[in-house]
Parts: sequence; structure tokens; C-alpha cells
Amino acid sequence: MNARLQPSRSADQRKPLQLLIAAPRGFCAGVDRAIEIVERAIERYGVPVYVRHEIVHNQYVVDALKAQGAIFVEELDEVPDGAPVVFSAHGVPKSVPVEAQRRTMTWVDATCPLVSKVHRQAERQVEAGRHILFIGHRGHPEVIGTMGQVPEGSITLVETLTDVGTLNFLPDLPLAFLTQTTLSVDDTREIVAALQARFPDIVGPKAEDICYATSNRQAAVKAIAPGSDLVLVIGATNSSNSVRLVEVAMRMGTDARLIQRASDIDPAWLDGVGTVGLTAGASAPEKLVREVVEQLAQWRTVEERTIVTTEEKMVFKLPRQLID
Repeated sequence: MNARLQPSRSADQRKPLQLLIAAPRGFCAGVDRAIEIVERAIERYGVPVYVRHEIVHNQYVVDALKAQGAIFVEELDEVPDGAPVVFSAHGVPKSVPVEAQRRTMTWVDATCPLVSKVHRQAERQVEAGRHILFIGHRGHPEVIGTMGQVPEGSITLVETLTDVGTLNFLPDLPLAFLTQTTLSVDDTREIVAALQARFPDIVGPKAEDICYATSNRQAAVKAIAPGSDLVLVIGATNSSNSVRLVEVAMRMGTDARLIQRASDIDPAWLDGVGTVGLTAGASAPEKLVREVVEQLAQWRTVEERTIVTTEEKMVFKLPRQLID
């Protein structure tokens, strides 16, 4: 072929793409545990094993477990009496295991232990006579589960700074605050400060409720975003911790995109981009990270570097009924 007729490559295509991969990223200990619980339940009870709600917010993980014999449902009325059922990592209201028990279901609780810790705190605050202000996102399964641990009317959801200004309680009502585990560290700090300013006697948890994995992944994004032209976050749109990672990068002035798979990437996003930051939410497996790297390598010569901000060694025990 005549060289003059060959398609030319743009300067961007010829230029190597610097890839900054955040660490830690991807699966946290609670997600690892939840997935293993479903897999062990299938081994122990046979197929099908029902799972109430997505075990974690990642379609790739859900599809993989479906292939092994898991059936995902939204409510227990979709599960036959006596069938084995797993509750998702996000936690469930107290009414759910009560119903499972009534219908003689074999149930296994995959609630993340750090979410369960918030549940216990909620119970203790109500027992102490305090009304709870719960910082979280309306409709998220973790929020529904936590608010369902205590009697109706004993907990109020606070989503934004604006909500703080609308709260109206009697001056002598004892108050406490708790938070969803997957929130923005910075946003939550602002809301907590506003609550403490408005209600000086409000009681908070001994340690923040935002989990270690959420905090660590946000810190890792803060490390890669300043040196990146674009940050790609692998995660689902209904994954709170993944959406927060996008917000963290954008707050630092870096363009950021949430993707579920490598196929979601538009090559036009790379126009004028010399460095891409890459991370994954706590529900996204490492396989999807490598899939993105391979996709980028089809368009550009990729020079990857891992930026480590901390190392995670957390491991959670499995429920007793699944331990041989």
C-alpha cells in the first residue's frame, strides 16, 4: 500500500498513555465475605440458593453467582417456604429474618460486619433514650436496613447540609448521630460539624461509621487525581462507594467517569489525555480492572504504575453455619 494513502495516526494515538492505578481498590473484606457466603451456601444446601437483593452492587459478580445456581430476589415473598436464602452485604431490617424464621427458611446473613456494628450502635442509642439522626442516602439498602433496626419514629434520615437546617426537635430531646458506611468522607464531615453546631449535646459514635475500605479508596483517588487528566472508576451506578469515588476526583478538578465494564469506555474520552487514573469500587473484582487496562492498550501504548496509599489486611469470619 502506498505510504501516502495509509491512515495517519493522531499525536494522541502515538503518545504513550500513562496509567495511574490506585491501591487499594476493588473488593473489600465485606464483599469477599459476602461472595464466599453465597458460594458456600450453594455447596452446602444445593441449588437453588436464593439471595435477597443483589449480594453486592456489581452485575458481573451477580451474573457469576447466578451461573453457579443463585437466584436473586427483591423480597422474601418471591422465595418458596423452607428454601435457603442469603441476606445481602448491605444488611436488612429486623423484620426480614423474623419473616424468614416464620416461613421455616434456612437463612444466612451476609451483612458486612461493619454495617452490623452500626446496627448495634443504633439499638444502643435507642435503648439509652436518644433519637437518632442517621446520615445516609434515601432508598439505599444499607439505609433501609439500618433504619429497620429500631422502632419507627426513633430515627430520622439526614441526607444533606440543607436537611440539618430543617430539623426541629424539642430542646430536651437527647440526640445521637450515626452514618451509612459508604459515604463521602468530606461531605459527611461537613454534615456532622453542622449537626454538632446546631445540637451541641448530640452524641456520636466512638469511631466514625464510614468503613475503612470506603475511606481508603477515597484517599487513593485523592492521590491519583491531581496527576491525571481523566479518572475512570469501575463500579455500578447503584454502588454508593463507587459513585463517591467519582465525586472525589471531580471535586479535585479532574474529569471522572463511572464505568461498569471496559466496553463502556468511549475512546473519544482519551482525546488530549496523557494520563488516566484508574480505580474500582469495593464491589468490583480485579478482573474488571485488568479488562480496562487491556482495552486501553488496544488504543494506546500503556505505561502503568500503581500508586499505593495504604495496605489492607482486614479479613472477616464466615457465619458459623457455613464453617465445616
